[in-house]
Amino acid sequence: MITLLVHINNADPVKLDVEEMPKPTDSAVFGRNPREKTEREVSWIEEGVSTIMIPWWRITFVEVLPSPGDVAQFPLPFRND
Repeated sequence: MITLLVHINNADPVKLDVEEMPKPTDSAVFGRNPREKTEREVSWIEEGVSTIMIPWWRITFVEVLPSPGDVAQFPLPFRND
């Protein structure tokens, strides 16, 4: 599962889980488990919705977030003393 942080025009970013990366030929991004960047529920999505579709024309850019395995493999360049 890949986690994306989707930045939407005039809205806060939304985290989505996707099975595969969206292709340039897709007209929208489909994702499961929509949530805010802070892992809270998104206020503008109805309760109980588990899958959303966001058209590309509403998206400014998409960030691909590292998986838990990637975080351990590539430590951050600062100390945690």
